[in-house]
Amino acid sequence: MTTTLHKLVLREMTHGDIEAVMRVERSIYPWPWTAGNFSDSLNSGYLCTVAELEGVMAGYAVMIFAPYEAHLLTIGIASGLQRQGWGSALLDALLARARQTGAERVLLEVRPSNAAALALYRKNGFREIGIRRSYYPAGDNAREDAIVMECML
Repeated sequence: MTTTLHKLVLREMTHGDIEAVMRVERSIYPWPWTAGNFSDSLNSGYLCTVAELEGVMAGYAVMIFAPYEAHLLTIGIASGLQRQGWGSALLDALLARARQTGAERVLLEVRPSNAAALALYRKNGFREIGIRRSYYPAGDNAREDAIVMECML
């Protein structure tokens, strides 16, 4: 399925996209997913989406579905394209897809230190519902909590 949102083209990720996805992933996250994480997600049948602007990788997302809910595992927009509305466009498309599957809510985890992501999620209807203690690596064997957020559909 391919969808165009203004100039942003969304399509299903393929194994051939992983190298380009990894370039974005490594540039925006200090503890990035591995190529194996993306490959496993594709092999497991998760919703793996890429976003392109004029044929160039702009972002990606991975979401899984369970009865009546979806879980956004990862979402990323290339650093040079952040704060231009592309993350909101991608997130809106994911929320619409979750609604189509009959999901009643979408869950995600986010670092408390990721102020931009928190603002994006709050702006798009997510609210904090809990904390996962020591969820993320934080360097020097430290760990950072995750804020669990929910968006009712």
